[in-house]
Amino acid sequence: MASDRVELSQDMLLAALGDSWPSADVSAAAELLSGGEGQFPSGIRSLPSDLVSAIQRERLLAGMLRATAQIGYRELSVQDVLERAGVSRPTFYEHFENKEDCFLAAFDTAAARLRQRLEAAGEDGETWRERLRPTLEDLLRFVVDEPDAAMTLIVDARAACPPALLRRDDLLDHFASCLDAQVRAESPDGDQPSAIAAAGIVGGIEALLYSRLNRGETDEIESLLPSLMYFAVLPYEGHAAASEELALPVR
Repeated sequence: MASDRVELSQDMLLAALGDSWPSADVSAAAELLSGGEGQFPSGIRSLPSDLVSAIQRERLLAGMLRATAQIGYRELSVQDVLERAGVSRPTFYEHFENKEDCFLAAFDTAAARLRQRLEAAGEDGETWRERLRPTLEDLLRFVVDEPDAAMTLIVDARAACPPALLRRDDLLDHFASCLDAQVRAESPDGDQPSAIAAAGIVGGIEALLYSRLNRGETDEIESLLPSLMYFAVLPYEGHAAASEELALPVR
């Protein structure tokens, strides 16, 4: 099970913990973790206790994502999470009430990371198409960079528990609203698109990613970018404009 244990790098810890603690303390924690195969040495006293507690929580969240991706939410147990996080059972229950509570927290943190990435990717560009392309590009990179999080958000949330399903729906609605708002901002007043179009595009992209992830077909997933852009542009601007996106190379 040691090979399945999650490892939190300094960059990951800094991103997760923000500026709540001095970066030197976070760096020291990352170094201790790397020397202990992802687990703090016993009897650690050199770091603030609240920082250690926060890092333990992050490890449990990462352990939940890893266990979910490998086993599936319905089949995994708290013990599966503990083995991947390298954290004790009493520590788990200091942070979470049960498996569902931990899963929902892991979903929320992964969804927040995804939203932040895509919002940053789509900041530049003069038109909605120019902003959408890097956004979709980074969505595909997210699947490659964070496969555990991608599996949790796209695949396992569908069958985990009712609150997870609601969170998944809210995440899709958020992306659909963002796309709809950008397209509307550039559309003539008398030719405003239906909001259903954005919902259909987001749902279609999510369904395609679900299929690929569920079958483990992610090796060349970034090559889907032109096809996704064609699919997104077609209902708004027609075949000719969509074909322009299909012809652009993948970086």
